[in-house]
Amino acid sequence: MLFIALIKFKKKARDAAEYGKSILENMPKGVKIIGTYWTLGKYDAVWIYEAPSEKDAIKLGIDAGEVMQTQTLVAIPREEAVKMLGKL
Repeated sequence: MLFIALIKFKKKARDAAEYGKSILENMPKGVKIIGTYWTLGKYDAVWIYEAPSEKDAIKLGIDAGEVMQTQTLVAIPREEAVKMLGKL
């Protein structure tokens, strides 16, 4: 499954970056980060990642909760969405 986590830092960016690095080094089993991006605007960063299930995605959010607030979205590739439209 594919997830997009929108992140707001609760602490200074430098502290959040250090803690985030430790999270990325100790990922829950089966979770793979595809990309990490720092952003301008409402959110400070974005993680795009794969996880075997929603439970594994929640675990990552809980682990990150000490220094960041996350809003996580489930995503599917555009091609899959277009195929689903054809089946309606």
